[in-house]
Amino acid sequence: IRLYFLELYFIKLLLLNEPSAETSVFVLKGQDVRLDVQTNVTLQYVDVLYWKFNRSDNVVNHPPKLTFERYQGRVEFSEGNFSLLLKNLQEGDSGPYTAVVSGEKDSNVGFYLFSGRVEPPVLAVDSVSTINATCNVTCRGQNTSVTFSCNSSTCSQVGGESRGAETSTVPLLSVYVAGASIICNHSNQVSWANDTKEIERMCVPNSGKSDQEDLKLIVTVCGIAIIIIIFIIVLTWRKQNRGKLPIVNTANNRMISHYL
Repeated sequence: IRLYFLELYFIKLLLLNEPSAETSVFVLKGQDVRLDVQTNVTLQYVDVLYWKFNRSDNVVNHPPKLTFERYQGRVEFSEGNFSLLLKNLQEGDSGPYTAVVSGEKDSNVGFYLFSGRVEPPVLAVDSVSTINATCNVTCRGQNTSVTFSCNSSTCSQVGGESRGAETSTVPLLSVYVAGASIICNHSNQVSWANDTKEIERMCVPNSGKSDQEDLKLIVTVCGIAIIIIIFIIVLTWRKQNRGKLPIVNTANNRMISHYL
């Protein structure tokens, strides 16, 4: 059975307006994971605790204890410590899960972010330089991109920074040369994907390659033409000289040469 990984990022909020500490936890697809609130929560009579997905979809609330229809059979809520058990995690479960106490003021008491496998990146050529035999390429994937200048042996990043968010919760992009190919790699802590292109196809100017092909074609055509001309000349000469053969006259024992 092929197993896929899900990446679980946990951001701990101790109190409102206090700095948060981030911890990473990894789980296999198909496993269960328990989400805990990260502060000592005491619900007042007007307070309701919600677990939310994608900051807007309600998963459960308490009190009264209620599991919303979409998540029935997929989660378990503990009234004792307000933790939420997610069962049989799948790719579609990727996204933020937030614990919110709603009362006179809303306050976040827990925040989790699930990330699944990275998407395949796209590697494209921006420009080609015939002077120093380099080409600029851009690798794009999931809200970020990087541009590199590459030659036949190495790549160096242009500008020194990627465009777009690139944090511990966002997959990273890298571009490098391996053999005769340029590779764009898109990865996070649990998965990776790449796009590979041949250097010759990407970075060799089309004009130079076209000139070489034209020259080869001209030489080939000229060679074939010369062979055909020689063949015609030989064939014509043989036709013109065919029939000049000696005939022996047995009557007078003399050789008479004539043309047929």
